[in-house]
This record gives sequence, C-alpha cells and structure tokens, in this order.
Amino acid sequence: MNNLLRIVLLLLTPIMVNAAPNGQQLFEKNCASCHGTSGQGGVGIPLSLPSFINSVSDNYLRKSIRYGRPGRVMPSFNNLSDDNVLSIVQYMRTWTGKEGKIFSKKHVKGNARAGKKLFNQYCISCHNSGGTGGVGTGVTFSRPRDAAIVAPSLNNPGFLSSAEDLFIKDTLMNGRPGTPMMSYKAHGLSEQDINNLVKYIRDFEGGPYPYKDYDTEEPIIKVESPYSMAETIQNIKDAIIGKNFKLIRTQELNKGLVPAGTENKKQLIIYFCNFNFLNKALAIDPRVGMFLPCRVTVVEQNGKVFIMATNPLKLASIFNNNELIEACKEMHSIYSELLEEASL
Repeated sequence: MNNLLRIVLLLLTPIMVNAAPNGQQLFEKNCASCHGTSGQGGVGIPLSLPSFINSVSDNYLRKSIRYGRPGRVMPSFNNLSDDNVLSIVQYMRTWTGKEGKIFSKKHVKGNARAGKKLFNQYCISCHNSGGTGGVGTGVTFSRPRDAAIVAPSLNNPGFLSSAEDLFIKDTLMNGRPGTPMMSYKAHGLSEQDINNLVKYIRDFEGGPYPYKDYDTEEPIIKVESPYSMAETIQNIKDAIIGKNFKLIRTQELNKGLVPAGTENKKQLIIYFCNFNFLNKALAIDPRVGMFLPCRVTVVEQNGKVFIMATNPLKLASIFNNNELIEACKEMHSIYSELLEEASL
C-alpha cells in the first residue's frame, strides 16, 4: 500500500508543479505596465530597487497587491487568487535573491502630537500636509526631475493596512538609499523621535479619506440638438471659443478608416484644447491623454442631431487617482456646459 501511494504521488507531482501559477508571467500581466518588466519603475515606484525590495516583508507586498492604494494610481487586485499573489511576491524576491524582512504586529508607543511637529519639519516637503503624498506619478513628466520617485501617500488606507509599525520605523531609521528618503537616525533624530513619527502616521488610520467610485457613471454624455447639423456644429464651435478653448480641427468620424472621399459627412468630431489645462492634467498623470485633447462628436441619424462626448467621470473609476479625478470632474463640467449651450 505504501509503495502504491508513493507511485501515485510521483505521478501527480509533475501535474501539480505545472499547475502552479508562474510569478513572472503574472507580474508581467498585472504589474509591469506601471512598475516595468523587471520592476525598474515607471508610473509605479521602482520595486526592484534593493533598498526597497530587501527592506519590506512578504506580508507587506501581499497586502499591497491585494488592497492597492485607493485614490492613487495603484488599483486593488481582487481578481488574483492568494496563490497568484504569493507567486508574484516570490518572483519579486528573485530580483535580489534575498528574503524579505519580517516585522511583528507590535504597535510602536509614541506621542502623536510630538510626531506631527517632526513630520511638519522633516517630512511634509515630500509627503505633503497630512501625509497625502507627492503630486503625480512616477513618470518623469509628472514628477520633479530631481526626484527618483513620487513620495507615497502615508495616509492611504491601502498603505496603512499593509505596513506594520515596525516596518515604518525601520524605514525612518535606515532611509531608502537611491531615493530622496533619508535615514532620520543618521540625520540626528532619536529613537523616541522616530517612535513619535510612527505614532503620528499610524493615527491617520481610520480617518477620512475622500475617494469616490465613479464606476456607475454612463460612458458618454449625450444630448439631442434641436438645430440642424450645420447649426449645431457652429453652436459647438462658438461655445468652445467662448470658454477660451482653441479649436484644433473638425473631421469625419471615420476618416482614415474608409477610402478617401467616402467619409460620412453626418458624423463629425470637433477637436479643441486649453493647453494650460492639458499641461496641468498631464503633470498629474499622463493617462489623461485618453481623453485629451478634448473632442465632441456630432451625429445626424434618422433626421435627429445628437451631440456626444466621452464622460471623464467614467474614466475616473479607471484612473484611481484623486488628483486626476478632480481634473476629470472639471472636464465633465466643461463638456456638460458646452453640450447644453450648443443645444439651447
């Protein structure tokens, strides 16, 4: 019986190994678009930086993947199984060949009021007031060129749910070589000072964190115009100029998709832009290019004329970035006003 059991186990072993999720493939599919194919960074932080990957626990990485960073760029990956997440973490460990640190769940004792004073003195220049984090993403265009990364949001519920007190303390004590994060122990702060900072950061947990899910929004804004096609297009152009936007061009919707001269003249796109708004939005997150420059589509169908625009609030649910959501809300307001003015 024992020999039979051994034979069965030997036969099953290759099947179980082949069925195991591939961490590199999972990383490339779910993480590489932001963090780079080998974790070198991009929109997301450089994960393969030795001072980062060797200083964090497997638990921190697992929870970060699972919870994400609500209101920032990092989404939560609820679609991945626990085995998938573990495989990604194991793959990440191959970058340096070292195991992650292990931190207990013990809370650090400190004085939050004293920690706030220290935070405002030493941390606010990168992590901003209240620990809201740096502006923009890791892409060079949307962060200061002398900063290797954008400082993380310390008041973020995803971060606070993933980071143990002793992990935060360890980071403050030792810094993060290769990034602007210095060692505050080497900078002259006492261990009690650092405990006070940890306590102040931990007290962000449970506080208000304004993030709204816009997933229920309709994908387009659409109104019916009481005017003819030509009158509606002119109304749109007048409204665009009235809001200090620059008209770029008007073209058929299917231009370039059909032979020249056969384009549908009853389906037109009007492109326009406010370059100050565009630069401000791009500095927050380059993905804003999904709906900029601005465009409105005018379609005549069955004797009726419709004006349509992408709903930026629908895109807000994809961006997962509070700063960019504000730009989406502003753009939604502009589109709504333009469509209303053109169809009055």
